[in-house]
Amino acid sequence: MRRRPHLSAALAVAGLMVGVPATYSQEGLPGPLADVGFDQRLGASLPLDLQFTDENGDEVTLERYFGERPVILALVYYECPMLCSMVLSGMISSLRVLKFNPGSEYEVLVVSFDPGETPEMARTAKQTYLELYDRPETEAGWHFLTGNEQEIQALTRSVGFRYVYLPEEDQFAHAAGILALTPEGQVARYYYGVEYVPRDIRLGLIEAADNKIGSMVDQVLLYCFHYDPITGKYSAVAMNIVRLAAAVTVLFLALFLFRQWRSERRHLPTAKA
Repeated sequence: MRRRPHLSAALAVAGLMVGVPATYSQEGLPGPLADVGFDQRLGASLPLDLQFTDENGDEVTLERYFGERPVILALVYYECPMLCSMVLSGMISSLRVLKFNPGSEYEVLVVSFDPGETPEMARTAKQTYLELYDRPETEAGWHFLTGNEQEIQALTRSVGFRYVYLPEEDQFAHAAGILALTPEGQVARYYYGVEYVPRDIRLGLIEAADNKIGSMVDQVLLYCFHYDPITGKYSAVAMNIVRLAAAVTVLFLALFLFRQWRSERRHLPTAKA
């Protein structure tokens, strides 16, 4: 029935624990949770010929959402009593900070990994999170899908997302996180947990888009911050920051000396014929 709060809370905590790369051992986790997590597959390609059903009940292939813009992918199930809503709410909170808009600079793709869910559930979820995002003009950039078991497993395997169905509770144990994908459908970045730093999302989208979006300031940030696949976050590169600071110092010093030189020339006495 998916309405047991104590179990849902326990699964949510467990999902946060396993929402980390496979570099961390899952040994010691209880029962089926040992089979739950994210296996990092950076650079892996999604099978874009997979067929799903969108929130309007139309049959679509994943290829429809790729080709032009990077994609934020969230794997959830719409009747999840706790963790999935935390993932989607965290995603919305980060995306609201960005000036980038779905449908313009990137696409948002939410896919249910529960084969029993329906387009009606997907449509309700889309309405809920669009209201939370509060930019109605971006509706065309949001896509909520459902699918059958075979297609879902092919998609989740391709990105290393492992989950377990608990029949006695009619719930899923699963990890928490979202992904950034390239316009070609390759895995570019993993973001773990239920809270995502907006700067990290922005930089991941820019890199996934091969720097075709973003500003000069973003290029400076990408020079100073590099993606750490262990943590799923962007970390400062101390040496690059020092180099940048040195370059800026030299530039300002050169400008200062140039202005001093021009000022002194203006005050030199003019030679008379």
